[in-house]
Amino acid sequence: MLKKIYIHNYKIFDDFTLELNDDVNIIVGDNEAGKSTILEAINLALTKRINGRPIESELSPFFFNKACVEKYLQALAERKNPESPKIVIELSFSEDPTLSYLQGSNNKDKANNVGIRLEVVFNEDYKEEYENLVTNASKVLPVEYYKINWNSFAGNSITSRSLPINCSFIDATTIRLQSGTDYYLQNIINGGLDVKEKVDLSIAYRRLKEDFSKLPSIKGINDKLTQHKGAITDKGLAISIDISQKSSWETNLVPHLDELPFQLIGKGEQSALKIMLALERQATDSQIILIEEPENHLSFSSMNKLMDKITDKCKGKQIIATTHSAYVLNKLGLEKVILINSNSALFMRNLPSDTYNYFKILSGYDTLRLILAKKSILVEGPSDELIVQKASLIKHGKLPIHMGIDVINVRGLSFARFLDIAKELNKKVAVVTDNDGDYQNNVVGKYEKYKDIKSITVYADSNNSLSTLEPQIANCNDVGLMNAILGTKCTDIASLVKHMCDNKTECALKIFETKENIKLPKYINDAVE
Repeated sequence: MLKKIYIHNYKIFDDFTLELNDDVNIIVGDNEAGKSTILEAINLALTKRINGRPIESELSPFFFNKACVEKYLQALAERKNPESPKIVIELSFSEDPTLSYLQGSNNKDKANNVGIRLEVVFNEDYKEEYENLVTNASKVLPVEYYKINWNSFAGNSITSRSLPINCSFIDATTIRLQSGTDYYLQNIINGGLDVKEKVDLSIAYRRLKEDFSKLPSIKGINDKLTQHKGAITDKGLAISIDISQKSSWETNLVPHLDELPFQLIGKGEQSALKIMLALERQATDSQIILIEEPENHLSFSSMNKLMDKITDKCKGKQIIATTHSAYVLNKLGLEKVILINSNSALFMRNLPSDTYNYFKILSGYDTLRLILAKKSILVEGPSDELIVQKASLIKHGKLPIHMGIDVINVRGLSFARFLDIAKELNKKVAVVTDNDGDYQNNVVGKYEKYKDIKSITVYADSNNSLSTLEPQIANCNDVGLMNAILGTKCTDIASLVKHMCDNKTECALKIFETKENIKLPKYINDAVE
């Protein structure tokens, strides 16, 4: 199994190390964080190929880390004679007798480990020509003068044949559809039809093609085409269907699902089926399975089926998947999550086991929002969420999300679960909660274990007589103003609070939309500070 990957100067990463789980690894991160680059780098180091082609034919200046190249070119312009930048990708594996020939210290740490190292380095054979070129204020790294070194940690050159570790890189957006459906159909035919049925199918298909040229309309077309004899060749021109053995029924029959040709079924069905076809074809002999965002175009129920199939198909294999789906996160296990952020990786392996199980069962929770947000504000319900959004508009003139702050409705019982995640990842989180008539027990006692964590702050009012959000807001404002905002005719605070409690979300929405100069409770204003 793959234990560790080291990436130097490849795309977004200048110096990046990631340790992996032996079974499942779920890589998450914001857009442009480098999730896909990690999968690409692993596949490149294992196959020496990128985009399905040898790296030598695909090498681009843009494979090199941008900051590294700019620094190098600047140093050249200043005549400092800097060392040429290089790309290094190292993969370290767990010890295995079959991989002993890969063991050595030809790696970044100079440690005696099992692994392989792929380098994109300057070819010294072209030194003089290269120096003449780059001296003339070149703005792009001339990769034509670079070569690829593919070696084991023992220092020996390796080839795809000498490497017994197979990898499958599955991205449903790039899998060619037709070859996959051919394979799908052939599997069904080969597994479900006997020899006589296959022969009958082949003969029927050949007859169908032969009868094509006998159709009156086709015969008329061919008679007309024959009149052009001599324009290019002296032989007669006609159209027909190839009936040679090479053009066989196995590759020309098109599968239909519910009477629709495969290429016309929904994108979600196509995506799921392409992933499973790729696993069927590639994963059998592969020890490492790389999957790029399996959730594309899939509904919640379809994603559930797909994830069950993936985990079943890949038992005993190492899965490394990228995702933007909270469902994938929760389904495969939060303990397997790796958050990629600014050349660093954070893990969630130390979460309490009951928190893992909680999110695995209740997989609809948006854990990924908490993981990716710069800061989160956790609230108990939709009315609290609207009021917090309103407080931000009043204080900053913009919604929290426009400042990189995500307001997440997590429901009261799961506050602690989300805070366990925030604690592990050192995420900045504010909790906005009611005191429910007992501030000491429901706030101080409930969040006691988080009080010394600097990234977590709990906001609540200590006045037990103002137990929930509605009396808090009513206490801050004149009854007449609240009547104008809510469209009510309440005569006192008690009747106003009753109406607000009976119509929580409706009243919160009116408060959010009002142009009136409403005041909001101090603890909510503090939370959006």
